[in-house]
Amino acid sequence: MMQIVWDRLVGFYGRYHVDQKGAAAAEFALVLILLAIPILNVVDVGIYVYQRMELDNAAQMAAQQVRSTCNIPTLLPAKTNCTGFSTAVTAGAQSTPLGNAVSVTSVEGNYCVDSSGALVSVGAAKNCSTVNPTSGDVPGDYIQITASYNYAPFFSAVSLASILTSPITRTAWMRLN
Repeated sequence: MMQIVWDRLVGFYGRYHVDQKGAAAAEFALVLILLAIPILNVVDVGIYVYQRMELDNAAQMAAQQVRSTCNIPTLLPAKTNCTGFSTAVTAGAQSTPLGNAVSVTSVEGNYCVDSSGALVSVGAAKNCSTVNPTSGDVPGDYIQITASYNYAPFFSAVSLASILTSPITRTAWMRLN
């Protein structure tokens, strides 16, 4: 009885070993899975980077829209004196391909440039000598636009992009006067 089972096993193995139809297809399917995961990750990270660049553009567009709408000296500070301020911010930020998915916040104030080149809030100060003693400049009225976008990876099950920061937040500054 044992001999019969053994003969059948050897015969089955011999037929299987000789017949390799479809082996290349099976191996290709296994390798394809290993190749697909990195490709999907590259696609997802590429989309993330593209949307981050578009968000930078949205913040800059919002600041430019405010400047073109509210850049009359009698309307400064624009946030309180310009009636089209919030409409301009929203329209500028949502003019990018990200559209209505972009949310924006804005801050306006008087800023001076310090000795390292950074903007420092001076409130209602009349000159910048407290920030940079060598500069007697007048503070500028700056608008800060912060744009946010909730990123959702396309291939979340296998994507490393799901560990990247979401929502994406970008900021743009522009001097109004």
